[in-house]
Amino acid sequence: MFIANQWKDYEVIDTSGGEKLERWGKYLLVRPDPQVIWNTPKSHRGWKKMNGHYHRSSKGGGQWEFFDLPEQWVIHYGSLTFHLKPFSFKHTGLFPEQAANWDWFGPLIREAHRPIKVLNLFAYTGGATCAAAAAGASVTHVDASKGMVTWAKENARSSGLGDAPIRWIVDDCVKFVEREIRRGNTYDAVIMDPPSYGRGPKGEIWKIETNIHAFIQLCTKVLSKEPLFYLVNSYTTGLQPAVLTYMLSTELVSKFGGHVIADEVGLPVTGSGLILPCGASGRWCRK
Repeated sequence: MFIANQWKDYEVIDTSGGEKLERWGKYLLVRPDPQVIWNTPKSHRGWKKMNGHYHRSSKGGGQWEFFDLPEQWVIHYGSLTFHLKPFSFKHTGLFPEQAANWDWFGPLIREAHRPIKVLNLFAYTGGATCAAAAAGASVTHVDASKGMVTWAKENARSSGLGDAPIRWIVDDCVKFVEREIRRGNTYDAVIMDPPSYGRGPKGEIWKIETNIHAFIQLCTKVLSKEPLFYLVNSYTTGLQPAVLTYMLSTELVSKFGGHVIADEVGLPVTGSGLILPCGASGRWCRK
């Protein structure tokens, strides 16, 4: 399992009854988590004295209830700074488990001893963008949401990366890659964190089970002659690590050699000493 165990400003304190109790900096949040199917005693005081609680509705969606929580605050991961703002669908603006992947590709970039161009697709608020830029890569950050790209820019500036070579693109990821192929632009690494379902800025529909393999295949056409790595993240139940391994091996190992490893991604739970699974990642690298 790929475990994000280097956080100081974030932790999963406890999990029970379909929810997780988390510390984000000095604030405690309770959020639903579909993986938490167990009911263990909620003995930590944070279960009764949290700063924010996202209540899921039986009709779908849900709403936040706040207790002495600012509209926005920051947490740090090494040299990186991230702005947090609780918003719809229980989100805070960061997936902390992805730090396990930042810690994987950061050394690959730093130790390449050549300029590395990274394409980050479905790039959200820019956690991977900031991690790659901090490691020395030039990054093209693509997301269909203008608001998310603005938020990512804010994270980059706060992380001391305001002048880093980052291209900010608001666009449908598939159409952007198709244009890059026509332009002849190439990248040394691809990162993608596709949603299970989504719509592009012009109503383009994305369904991961239908589109992911073709998109992985398409993105191999923007890779340079000596690509460094390729990372695919999945929060969809049907896309197990073995499925990611199969797709990446078929499309990348056959063309570039290297090897693939895929596994669940997880966060340590302080109260139990166990690991909370948080999706899966497939990693290809040339070495």
